Amino acid sequence: MKNISLSGDIDFIIDDIKNTVGDKKLYVAFSGGLDSSVVAILSKMALGSEKVELVTTKFDFTYPQTIEIVKKFSSDAGLQHVFVDASEWQKKIWKSGPACNACTRGPKLQSVKHYAKDGIVATGSEFEDTWGQQGIKVNDGIYSPISHLSRSEVQEIANLLGLKIEKIGENSRREGCILKHLLKMMTSEFHGKAVYESNVQLMNIVKSSSANFSVANVKIIGPLSKNFALVNLQPLPSSELLAEIKNIIDAIPQIEKTEIVNKPIKLKIIANPGIYNDEKARYWIENGRLKPDFAFPIFVDWKISKNNRLNTFEVVDYEFIS
Repeated sequence: MKNISLSGDIDFIIDDIKNTVGDKKLYVAFSGGLDSSVVAILSKMALGSEKVELVTTKFDFTYPQTIEIVKKFSSDAGLQHVFVDASEWQKKIWKSGPACNACTRGPKLQSVKHYAKDGIVATGSEFEDTWGQQGIKVNDGIYSPISHLSRSEVQEIANLLGLKIEKIGENSRREGCILKHLLKMMTSEFHGKAVYESNVQLMNIVKSSSANFSVANVKIIGPLSKNFALVNLQPLPSSELLAEIKNIIDAIPQIEKTEIVNKPIKLKIIANPGIYNDEKARYWIENGRLKPDFAFPIFVDWKISKNNRLNTFEVVDYEFIS
């Protein structure tokens, strides 16, 4: 019965895309992930390949695997594709602390919109995203054709369409930009190189190993003068592979110390007053932003920041809990 219902959803979305786009061209903000891939194929079904173009915002901190994934998908789908660069804009945001939402609203979407000019930009926002929960389908030239669907429903539609989504390897559920693993202000290339090199190296090891990980990343934390690397792998691999990973990450010049997260951990976080005094904001950072990317349970010791350049938060230290 669910497949019948979802088949109806597919027809509804195709009609909705046709009616929304009209005689314009549709530019899909394309990451290569599940949501944007489903939107790309449904858009092609609705409008034909001539009226659909995939646009990927590229950063200095984009996974090399992502670049290959989006190129292969667009080629296999027979759709036009282009990269637009927003590296400097992203770096400017991260100077004031981790801010994934600001990056999505700013450089990721606005760079695509600038490229699209008067065309309509489609995103893969679904019901579990903030945009979907607000019930917004079209706003200021940006359109979310699957905003009424849950993530599981989007996955089922992908299955019906015969779509197989290639993964980078960092997370079995949601993947993204390398920079989300930098949990501190990026005041210089010193921090950027640490998070980029460590995560690229880890993904190379993951790809070459026979193990399947639900979580695989390197979080960069610590005071501004030092980069501590916290390696998250779930499930934990063999002690031999862990030792190899630790040695490789330790050899990166910008990294002071490498730890394998193999037990519960307490993170010491400083936050700007707006976040520190907002219980909901602290809850989301802890449970929505950080917890899904750690291999073991996390606990947070919150402190208020006195640094007026910090707009969000920084993980400045840690300790393992026995």
